Amino acid sequence: MSEVVHTFTTTVPRWQPYVVPVDFATATDEQHAAMQTTPSNKGISPYVLTLAHDPETLAVRSPLFNLIMYGKDGLAASERELGAVAASVVNRCVYCAAVHASRFNNLTKRTDVIEAVFADGLEATLDEHLQAIFDLSARLSITPPEATAADAQALADVGLDELEALDLVLSSAIFGWANRLMHTLGEPMKD
Repeated sequence: MSEVVHTFTTTVPRWQPYVVPVDFATATDEQHAAMQTTPSNKGISPYVLTLAHDPETLAVRSPLFNLIMYGKDGLAASERELGAVAASVVNRCVYCAAVHASRFNNLTKRTDVIEAVFADGLEATLDEHLQAIFDLSARLSITPPEATAADAQALADVGLDELEALDLVLSSAIFGWANRLMHTLGEPMKD
């Protein structure tokens, strides 16, 4: 029997859509074209098959997501993942938090950061560098106007340049969108 996952975990749950996903075998040419680029450039997931109901949006969304999260320049991949985790914690998106927490752990070989975030939420205490990243992403996810020049200065103070700061803003923003899509289109399940 499946049950909905409500607590944050690094074990990635199964995402169960509320609507019937597009059947890849019978998808239209436009849907197939939109699914050519997938998030993370991995297989076609139930999430992508669900988003394929709107192929015009999906055709733009996946390349944008990949450029923001996996671009070669700017913010380190692990720090983009931490930004995604912060946004997902704020938005209570258990699925996205699990995926990106696992990626952060794999990239950094550190589990203490995510353990602190999942134990203490927005009150987590991290090292200065990661704290500045986590805090700005969280503020942008709660209420974007709450982020201040002091938050930007905190990033500069820990060594982030303008491109790296922009990457953090973009990763936080794309997860504001992704988290809301995940919530409204389905739910995380444990088998």
